[in-house]
Amino acid sequence: MIHTTTSFALITFGIWETLLLVGVIMLLFGAKKLPMLARGLGTGIRNFKGELKESPKLQEAPADPEAGEADTP
Repeated sequence: MIHTTTSFALITFGIWETLLLVGVIMLLFGAKKLPMLARGLGTGIRNFKGELKESPKLQEAPADPEAGEADTP
């Protein structure tokens, strides 16, 4: 018998603990709200990834703000 566990620091979760946790979450939030919560989580992750991709573009901007003004009349 294969027993898979996921370890977080000193706490280990087996398959039964994981199923119990999922069951408690479903009881607390209900089946109707879970898709809405997952959609919100996905949107947040997507926004975070988008900001990370834009971050290097912001670093390429000139460090001296007056250098950019010299080109404009």
